[in-house]
Amino acid sequence: MTSPRSVSDRPAWPFCGQRADGLAGGSVGCRGRVVEPYRRCLAHLDAAERHDYLSLLGEGSDVDHRGTTFSTELLDELSAAVLAPGTGHAVYGDADFGDTVFAGPAVSFAGVTFSGRASFEGADFVCDSTFERAVFSREARLRRVSFSGRSDFTAAAFAGRADFRRAVFSGEVAFERTVFSGGTEFDGAELSGPADFRHSVFSREASFSGSHFTGSRTHFDSVEFSGHSSFDSARFAGRTSFAQVNFTGQVEFRHAVFSATRADFSKSVFLADAEFGGAVFSRDADFDRVRFAGVSTLGPLMCVGTLNLSGAVFSLPVTVMAAARTLVCGRTRWMATALLRLRYATVDLTDAVGEYPLAVVTHPRSFTDPQDGGILRPIQEPRDLRGLGDKVKVRSLSGVDAAHVSLTDIDLSGCRFAGTVHLDQLSLKGRCTFADAPAGMKWRPRPARWTPRRTLVEEHHWRHRSGRHEWNRSEGDAPVIEPAALAAQYRELRKAFEDGKNEPGAADFYYGEMEMRRNDPSTPPGERGLLALYWAVSGYGLRVSRSLGWLVVAMAATVLLLMLWGLAGNEPKPLTTGTQASPGQAVELRTDTPDPVNPTGPLLSRLSTERFEKSLRIVINSVVFRSGGQELTTAGTYFEMSARIGEPVLLGLSVLALRGRVKR
Repeated sequence: MTSPRSVSDRPAWPFCGQRADGLAGGSVGCRGRVVEPYRRCLAHLDAAERHDYLSLLGEGSDVDHRGTTFSTELLDELSAAVLAPGTGHAVYGDADFGDTVFAGPAVSFAGVTFSGRASFEGADFVCDSTFERAVFSREARLRRVSFSGRSDFTAAAFAGRADFRRAVFSGEVAFERTVFSGGTEFDGAELSGPADFRHSVFSREASFSGSHFTGSRTHFDSVEFSGHSSFDSARFAGRTSFAQVNFTGQVEFRHAVFSATRADFSKSVFLADAEFGGAVFSRDADFDRVRFAGVSTLGPLMCVGTLNLSGAVFSLPVTVMAAARTLVCGRTRWMATALLRLRYATVDLTDAVGEYPLAVVTHPRSFTDPQDGGILRPIQEPRDLRGLGDKVKVRSLSGVDAAHVSLTDIDLSGCRFAGTVHLDQLSLKGRCTFADAPAGMKWRPRPARWTPRRTLVEEHHWRHRSGRHEWNRSEGDAPVIEPAALAAQYRELRKAFEDGKNEPGAADFYYGEMEMRRNDPSTPPGERGLLALYWAVSGYGLRVSRSLGWLVVAMAATVLLLMLWGLAGNEPKPLTTGTQASPGQAVELRTDTPDPVNPTGPLLSRLSTERFEKSLRIVINSVVFRSGGQELTTAGTYFEMSARIGEPVLLGLSVLALRGRVKR
């Protein structure tokens, strides 16, 4: 009957001291508290002594059996001695089982009532144990208790303080439907097996700070936390669920670590503040349809996988700080101003509702955590996140009212804007980047050269479907947007840039709008032809090099035409003639200029330096609407007229394109 604890230090109570075979000479022997007037513990009393002692007990009797080793039979005898008449359940008064060893093969306190203080501090349950429906009317002390087998506290009731600090649960543990009416402490507890707290009630403060839940699953589903609750520095190794939990009081998950594939907080309610500063989710964190009624700051938290805030409701002005791989805010509702300060994340804001301003900002450096003394220390980011780009990406704004949205330093290269409301009122600040058009010359399926410009990812998808595989393809089953809708998106984004006094930045979106109009099958053929000419000549008035190139080509062609056929073969000279009838009479004179003569001779002979100089002077004057002052052939006159119409237009388009790039 001697436990392994017999070889430890001398206990503070009168102890049995019975020696067992094989114990060292310095051993204190059995540590069980003596039963007065006997000098032995309950386990070492003979049958008659035990009968006499137990016959003195009754309902509500106080018992003190610290250090005693209980078998299943011995515990049943003790419980039978304190049965309440008519109920069949044992009722203890003050019960002290500190440092007791429950050897089993099974231990049952099911239905037992502890009407006084109950202490199991340092007890060792080496077998399965059950406290199902047990009632602890006053303080329950279970500090440093060790449960080697399955422990069951289902439907138990703790009316006073429940102390499980540094308790060790090696097997499965069940606290389902357990009621904790007083303060509850699980600080530093080790729960190695599956832990079930579903439907439990914590009426006052509850602390699990520093606890380790290393079992395959941990369930706190549908739990009620009415007071302050703390899971600071707790570790959850298996699947963890806090689904449909009501946190009425403040809750703290500071520096908690969730190592499972998914930490589930779906449909929970946070009526007071919730602190997740420094919390780490090694995989996914699910806050689907959570109501943050009293939360003003969420984070800074780390999530290596997906941080899901879909359907969540934020009632107060809130700042969300997170470093995550993916942030999903589908149908999320912000009922006050919201600021999302993010790192690394790819954000999906599909159908999100912002009744007040919503700002999404790339946080440029690691988040900090206030320490004692007000010192801010950087929070260590998971290694799996550090390899991602620091810049936050927005994947979708579909269904969002952009009138309330502000984006700062955001990567929009993969963002879908289809279905965005008031896209023209979107506020873009800092350096927001878009998808680039493919660079260089492409020869298949037909020759094309794409000039560098910012584009929408929907244009990439449409062009890829149209056979231009150098553009990015659509991922998943997302619909491909047609040119008519894309033109409207480009138009609204252009207006957003213009309203933000960034007209050079709006140029690419005007280009995209015109491109979509030109490629839209519903555009009338005449308009499409005009747009095609506008594109070919000057890139819709935005490509300086293209319009200048055409201007140089036009001028060179005009010079050549004038040299070959426009300038007269010889410069006509005025001829004055007159007749004098008699001396003293008036003389009538008439000056005539002969018509220019078309040049003759071989064409190469007309390509002289003199003729080139004259032709160039005519062309340069034509560009600025001036006459060259040269006598031209009939063909040359038409050449000059065409140059005076077309070349100033090309010059004007070049100036327009240059102004569009530098205007402020």
